Amino acid sequence: MLTLARARLLLLACCTLFPLCASAWDRGGVERFATMPGDAPHPEGITADKHGDVYVTPFDPTGKSAGRVVVFGSRGDLKRVLTIAGASGALLGLAFQPDTEDQVLLVLDLGQSRVWRVNPLTGAATVFAQAPAGSGLNALAFDSIGNVYISDSFKGIIWKTGPAGGTPVAWVADKLLTTTGTPGFGANGLDFNSRETALFVANTGDDTVIRIPVTAGTPGKPEVFVNSINGADGLFVDKDDDDNVWVCANQADEIVVVDKTGRAIAKLGDFNGLRGGAPVGFLFPASLVRKGDWIYVTNLSLDLRNVGAAQSVDSQWAAEVTRHTISRIRARIPR
Repeated sequence: MLTLARARLLLLACCTLFPLCASAWDRGGVERFATMPGDAPHPEGITADKHGDVYVTPFDPTGKSAGRVVVFGSRGDLKRVLTIAGASGALLGLAFQPDTEDQVLLVLDLGQSRVWRVNPLTGAATVFAQAPAGSGLNALAFDSIGNVYISDSFKGIIWKTGPAGGTPVAWVADKLLTTTGTPGFGANGLDFNSRETALFVANTGDDTVIRIPVTAGTPGKPEVFVNSINGADGLFVDKDDDDNVWVCANQADEIVVVDKTGRAIAKLGDFNGLRGGAPVGFLFPASLVRKGDWIYVTNLSLDLRNVGAAQSVDSQWAAEVTRHTISRIRARIPR
């Protein structure tokens, strides 16, 4: 057996000859962007408008609190809280419809299997689409002509509506979009590549990203694009950067970036404990949005034991969180 002194010398020699072994990933620096109002539960969905304001949905696992959207300015200042009359407190994804002059904000209501069309200034809302009861509506994506695609985490379906909403149709249904794993959400974050020849969908419970080939708007058979992203959650494809896929790994407290071949090219952020009851870095990062040079990320900080699942490595930390936060990190892939 090596003595402790010999082992230290060997490690030092390795890191001198092969300096990359000392730091496999440059993870960047995670900053706190904003703090949720004291009575707001876990921040889950996130999006940004054309002015740089950031919109966040608080998620109440019981669904009993009022459905709200919290709006922050570009510097993290609280601007307003929108109350959506008739909505449950179990809100998830939200996004602005592209190329709409009046900034149409769509908000997914998990508790009611519903999509709300919300005025981003007043919170006045109407029903945009109603999915069948028991649907787990989670995240949104759009194609170039304005059609809306919605992941269903419970039924393993990608729903589709036209730009005006209405009754959604099942665009794709596949076993690869369901899960028996933990956390118990299948299809989650989703986005098209730049040429709209593929839709990428995170499967949270299976730790996978699914690729659905698309030909002239018609989907093909889903396939596993990449495995082993621990709790793959929110997702977007960076169309200005060679179709790299940025994925929240909610059980690893990081963002994983893979290129269009599925090769990991960056792992960003980490969890560095709590300070004053708030996460330092990422804690159960659920959703992300890019605005300019920054990636904004919600720290869901959810104790899975509170939703009937076995504890995860973060559960005890999440149980100690008293101040919910939004983080941000530079939108860069280290060389």
